Amino acid sequence: MLTDPLTAAIAEAEKLVATAPHIRTEDDLTEGYGYLAGGIAACVHAAWAHSSTHPVFITGTGPYAKMGLDNPDTLYWGAAVRDNAEYVVTGRRGSTCDLSFQVLAGNYTDAAVPGNVTAFDDRALRIADDGTFEVRFGPGPADPERNYFTLAPGSSQLVVREVYSDWTQRRGTLRIDRLDTLGTPAPAPTHQDAVKRYERAGRGLVSRVKTWLQFPEWFYLKLPVNTVTEPRRTPGGLDTQYSSVGHFDLADDEAMILTLPATDAPYLGFQIGSLWYISLDYIHHQTSLNNTQARVDPDGMVRIVVSARNPGLVNWVETLGRSRGILQFRWQRLDRELTASDGPVAQVVPFEGLADALPFHDANRITPDDWAARIAARQAAIADRMLG
Repeated sequence: MLTDPLTAAIAEAEKLVATAPHIRTEDDLTEGYGYLAGGIAACVHAAWAHSSTHPVFITGTGPYAKMGLDNPDTLYWGAAVRDNAEYVVTGRRGSTCDLSFQVLAGNYTDAAVPGNVTAFDDRALRIADDGTFEVRFGPGPADPERNYFTLAPGSSQLVVREVYSDWTQRRGTLRIDRLDTLGTPAPAPTHQDAVKRYERAGRGLVSRVKTWLQFPEWFYLKLPVNTVTEPRRTPGGLDTQYSSVGHFDLADDEAMILTLPATDAPYLGFQIGSLWYISLDYIHHQTSLNNTQARVDPDGMVRIVVSARNPGLVNWVETLGRSRGILQFRWQRLDRELTASDGPVAQVVPFEGLADALPFHDANRITPDDWAARIAARQAAIADRMLG
């Protein structure tokens, strides 16, 4: 049957999920099956939206199709490109904190991180007073004064990220056109085209599961547990992005305090993730905080508490009952080098000892009603992004 490659790939991906090395509990496996469902949906959508002649921006990750430790503060868009064609990206800048562009050569796989051909943010662009812009990508030569950037040999993906530092900000608009096909109809689909798309979806699904199971092994789990690294440039990421990473393993009667200075970076975000290398539920729970959402203490430090139990503190980040997971800080839109003094320090304390360990504990208490208001604001903000 036409769908056989996809159904065979789903069965293979299910086995990969069911035998993942980090599974300890039924909840771990149940989360994996939800992760698999999102991957199936995303890969089928990507395969059928893909066009090398008439590209469009699609999202491969979001609240219901997660991968790659998706950042709750970020919208991700991607389009296929070829290094011998010329493209124009038009849009209108929203009010979000950051808008960045990255050209990749190849795909993320369980064997390698793709090469970073070009990466820049909207500060490199000429944007009109009304917020509109036009960016061109092609074989070259590069001409940044005209918003023209080179697609080096091997370029295959254009990735755009729009980042919220305040969830009440509004995203902009974005469109991509390939200039030599603009104004022409896309080729009519054929039977063979349908065969290839089902095959593409199946390959993409298996690769997706394999790849993102590998990333925690590469970048997190070999680090000492319950520690975080100094800020460092993000591997395979943006030129203006630094990250600090780690992984936690906490008992129910323990909590982790992460302390770092309030930043001068336009964006700083923290999240915890599961060992499926995806975000936790950030709509109905506070599993992430950014530099707008987190409270700063009078001494200029931010103190985040990670725990399964509710400490009644405004900077609590919920583990949703997990004893293990990933820790991730991101700084973006930087124009200076970060040092160890900019980064976080991790401390594990008894849950009952939080009041003694936090110098401004009482000032950071939050009532149940105020906590519910914070969650309601998260729910409304994600709904307003219209990513369902």
